[in-house]
Amino acid sequence: MATRINKYLSEVGYCSRRGADKLIEEGKVTINGKIPEMGTKIKDGDHVEVDGQIVGKLKKQKNVYLIFNKPVGIVCTTDVKVERDNIIDFIKYPTRIFPIGRLDKKSEGLIFLTDDGDIVNKILRARNNHEKEYVVSVNRPINRDFIHSMSNGVEILETKTKKCLVEQLGPKKFKIILTQGLNRQIRRMCESLGYRVKSLKRIRIMNIKLDVPTGVYREFTNAELLELKKLLVNSSKKFD
Repeated sequence: MATRINKYLSEVGYCSRRGADKLIEEGKVTINGKIPEMGTKIKDGDHVEVDGQIVGKLKKQKNVYLIFNKPVGIVCTTDVKVERDNIIDFIKYPTRIFPIGRLDKKSEGLIFLTDDGDIVNKILRARNNHEKEYVVSVNRPINRDFIHSMSNGVEILETKTKKCLVEQLGPKKFKIILTQGLNRQIRRMCESLGYRVKSLKRIRIMNIKLDVPTGVYREFTNAELLELKKLLVNSSKKFD
């Protein structure tokens, strides 16, 4: 990832950005032995010197991949100025990240956060058919007709949802695995059948299962990330 030279000098603690701009104007800064223009960016492997002294070599930054158990009441948005209860302020991660997809404010459970825009598009694109698993509780007892209708597709948003796996877990509780992500899809599906969702929790995205307490995040393990990327090898990163 390329970084402006003044920002780099500030981040490594050499001087402020304003101080860096002054050094650049005075010709005291070089990148790979050459005097840069204002705003020049450096990349992995570049050598930066000030007054002939090596300041450092820009290390390649690893992408961030987080698993987060979103609580009810938190909004999956990066717009911190508009939404007070946003996911970014809740997590307070030290570098810029953004959520992959959404869980509505009333829902909870697994969501990924990253700074890798390439992987975001591959996971979100509906045509790639990546599984997402949820546990849902509704306001009244469910029956075989409900399970059959949910499994075979429900008319919402002027379309019929794709066939999916639905399993009853209790009198008012079921598990559902989706490969599409229509707006408030599960809630709308239930509403169309005369039910109201009381709780909705996502417990899995592709190969990643939720395993952290509510409100807690952790980094992907190397094995999880490797497996996820294998599953994404043949995925398109362009949206439908």
